[in-house]
Amino acid sequence: MSALELNQLHKCFGTFAALDDVSLSVPSGSRTAIVGPSGSGKTTLLRLIAGFEFADHGSITLGGQALVDGKQAVPAHQRQIGYVPQDGALFPHLSVAANIGFGLPGSSAAKRAEVEALLDRVALDRRLLQCWPHELSGGQQQRVALARALAQRPRLMLLDEPFSALDTGLRASLRKAVAQVLGDAGITTVLVTHDQAEALSFADQLAVMRQGRLVQAGPPLELYRHPEDAQTAQFLGDAVLLPAQLEDGLASCALGHLPVRDRGLRGTAQVMLRPEQLHLCEQSPGAVRGVVSETDFVGNSWTLAVRLNGAGVTVIRLRSQGVEVPGVGSEVYVRAQGLAHVVG
Repeated sequence: MSALELNQLHKCFGTFAALDDVSLSVPSGSRTAIVGPSGSGKTTLLRLIAGFEFADHGSITLGGQALVDGKQAVPAHQRQIGYVPQDGALFPHLSVAANIGFGLPGSSAAKRAEVEALLDRVALDRRLLQCWPHELSGGQQQRVALARALAQRPRLMLLDEPFSALDTGLRASLRKAVAQVLGDAGITTVLVTHDQAEALSFADQLAVMRQGRLVQAGPPLELYRHPEDAQTAQFLGDAVLLPAQLEDGLASCALGHLPVRDRGLRGTAQVMLRPEQLHLCEQSPGAVRGVVSETDFVGNSWTLAVRLNGAGVTVIRLRSQGVEVPGVGSEVYVRAQGLAHVVG
């Protein structure tokens, strides 16, 4: 069942079309990540869902209730939607306890008990309740912002790049913690991010936007392996793109004859492989000879650029997990594994 339905949303700022005919279905209890380059419309889309902006055309439905239907729009404060912005946006003049309890009904004792329960839920020490926002770390501030949003018992949670200001290690751990909290609560979530790795690991559904349009949506692994076009392929990660000739389920390219998923395709095309599909190997049938033209150490692996022999100026990039790799100028052999994907 879908919790959130977006249908043909259109939004212009002057003559600029920020959103153009965007439709998306978000399943109940799921996590959807919206990704795209700057200016793609992802933040505008989130603001339309929240009620901070209003669409020129289209409709938004949440849990069967029309929030926007072309004639009227439910005000933001009546939508029961939680919102966590990039910087947390905590009230600087209120303590942690007052931030979380802001707007909660009931007696002081009841509010105190609920605030403490919410702090436990986001794995923060209760001793922080009397602290001020400026006394907290970035990760603690984001957890408090999440607790404040959860306090409103939202039907939908919107996360607007909430981890982008954090360092890499903290960003990964907090992302997992937030996903766990929201999953345990069964809250449908929409995350906007420019970090492709973050989106792939966080979401059940990935939606890719470009120039105000929704390019492709589906399970993250499906989009990573089978992107709609070359731009999407490169946006979601490193991609090896090669011209090829298709026939009888094979793509003939600089890496040899590679199997493709759709055996019915014929003619000239472009195929994609991910760097992890390429491996250094011994000389053997099916392996392609090349020369290492560049190496790049990235901490837990190496990235190698290999110029393929007999393939013009074709240079491919692959990853190696070894402690030592062939140096620049070394002759190597490369083999591709798995299916090559035909991109539009």
